[in-house]
Amino acid sequence: MTLPTPPVAEQRPYSYERHGVRVDDPWHWLRDQGYPNVTDEDVLDYLKAENAYFEAWKGPHEGLIEDLFQEMKGRIKEDDASVPLKNGDWLYWSEFKTGTQYRLWHRKRLDGSQAQLIYDENAEAGDRDYFKLGAISVSRDAKLLATLVDDNGSERFKLIVRDLATGKDIETVTDVGIGEPVWTPDSKGIVFTEVNDQWRSYRARYHRIGDDPAKAVTLYEEKDDIAFSVSADRATDDSLIFISTGNNSSTEVRFVPANDPTAPLTLVRARQPELEYQCDAAHGRLWIYTNNGHVNFRVMSADPANPGEWREEVAGSDQTYIRGIGAHRDHLIISARVDGLDQLLLRDYATGEIERVPFTEASYSAGFAGNPEYAPDAYRLTYSSMVTPATTYDYHPADRRLDVLKVQEIPSGYDASLYVTERVTIDARDGAKIPVSVLRRKDMPLDGSGKLFIYAYGAYGIAIPPAFSTSRLSLVDRGFAYAIAHIRGGDDLGYQWFLDGKLKKRTNTFNDFVDVTRGLIAKGYASAGRVAAQGGSAGGELMGAVVNQAGELYGAVVADVPFVDVLATMLDDTLPLTPGEWTEWGNPITDPDAFHLLKSYSPYDNVTAKPYPPLLITGGLHDPRVTYWEPTKWAARLRATKTDDHLLLLKINMGAGHGGKSGRWNSLYEVAEAYAFVLTQID
Repeated sequence: MTLPTPPVAEQRPYSYERHGVRVDDPWHWLRDQGYPNVTDEDVLDYLKAENAYFEAWKGPHEGLIEDLFQEMKGRIKEDDASVPLKNGDWLYWSEFKTGTQYRLWHRKRLDGSQAQLIYDENAEAGDRDYFKLGAISVSRDAKLLATLVDDNGSERFKLIVRDLATGKDIETVTDVGIGEPVWTPDSKGIVFTEVNDQWRSYRARYHRIGDDPAKAVTLYEEKDDIAFSVSADRATDDSLIFISTGNNSSTEVRFVPANDPTAPLTLVRARQPELEYQCDAAHGRLWIYTNNGHVNFRVMSADPANPGEWREEVAGSDQTYIRGIGAHRDHLIISARVDGLDQLLLRDYATGEIERVPFTEASYSAGFAGNPEYAPDAYRLTYSSMVTPATTYDYHPADRRLDVLKVQEIPSGYDASLYVTERVTIDARDGAKIPVSVLRRKDMPLDGSGKLFIYAYGAYGIAIPPAFSTSRLSLVDRGFAYAIAHIRGGDDLGYQWFLDGKLKKRTNTFNDFVDVTRGLIAKGYASAGRVAAQGGSAGGELMGAVVNQAGELYGAVVADVPFVDVLATMLDDTLPLTPGEWTEWGNPITDPDAFHLLKSYSPYDNVTAKPYPPLLITGGLHDPRVTYWEPTKWAARLRATKTDDHLLLLKINMGAGHGGKSGRWNSLYEVAEAYAFVLTQID
């Protein structure tokens, strides 16, 4: 196919100097100085030209994209519903109807009365280009509904309260909400958090229903540290409301009686560098999991009257990484990970005995799901593996029984016996052992003749679980092995695994991905040039660093909302992504060593005159996390610098943010576009 000439962004002289180093940035102008309002005609014209070029490429491949979309859509049950979950006197569930993009939310009384539709996302979305329901919460008396809605991708949510008896909205509490709203036990008020102009969640407020929202009481406002963000949560036993503030490596928690949210806040323990902890409450005690005393966290308890004095309940372990707790009446439930695999644990308060929910597959993903009640009869769980569709269970601890409530249906059919999942270990260049989860067809030869698709993230201690996906089958059935690289920067193998991929050790993440690629090639999964890679956000930064280091290994790379202008972003403390991120990347404003390290790997700053693999780069005009100009500037510099004629596509969603298009079919269509790009580049 013959494409038109790709857009070329003008170069305009611009430079800055830090720590005695001059940095040239001739595409700086692509950042509209009025952001978040983007009105600069030159900027908009360039974005439109790039989108037109993407559409020109897409035109001849519409058939393939549509085939992929329909194939992937055929594996999704259109009229699907979640398993009803008990909360008080009601059962709650959500469902999709055939042909709809969004969910409908229902409930019915335990006595079996007629189901009630309490929220229809499709009706609320209407003809908007973008719609995201960020949170939905019913008051404790079950009469009111609070929702958080974003209608442009900016992640500034409207908090709206609805009367469930009439279905009418009774008030808008804020236009800049975020997080989860917390109802008071008497249902007369709600605690919520708000973002400021820099998109930082900076304060928690209390609104009494029926009062003027402008008079909401500020319970806590973070003024000491612009890197800290505020959140609110309730104790599982409904006794306390917790107000937490923190960044990526330090937290500080306060609480108030849930029935008196404007009472003076009680501090649990003052913030300290690298001290993380979170709290719940049950049986008159605080239950705390913390990295104080062990890098893999341990569980403590405290008297709320003396919350800073902690008593160890579950010791830290080099093998068991504690990731979260929930304080229910009969058990303290603990989410953990051992050797990279999820473990769901129940601890008896009286004896301290811990039981493990049994799972048998060698590689899988599992988690507690919901469990809103303090004293449930059973604990709701979810489970899947790369070959096992998602399964919903209730676990009954009295007789250690797992009841299967639902198994994900694949309407077009799925034969698990055709596939195999493997756990492979690859040696990194520094000797670290990198686990990789692989899905492939059993009949795929491991002689180098196949194709390989590798996905990774590698930041913020976020693990990518070896879970089931219907979409990736479209690649696997076309001859690809699909690999998830559990690289450092995530917490797949424990919290130290995360620490070994951040700050001064950040380049381990990039090296791990390249070494995994080479290791899988050596094991016969594919040959160089027949490997595709994908990552988004910080994983998009990973893609940028990888193609700078070893682009010759890859035949196609998809970088979604990529954080690639790392140096400039970390130097700008007015951006929402910046102050809270210094603990992850380093602060180049005050630290010359951090400046030089960021400059050495920032993908945008390290594009050089050499061949690059075919690239599909995406972004969102309203993205508050990775601003639209990062992928745009990167694409512009690549076009002007690389020495090959490989395809480079930039697609900017003009009506969306960090997560791409909203709606289950719209977002699935974007997956089909990405897979079509890969398939057209690697035959």
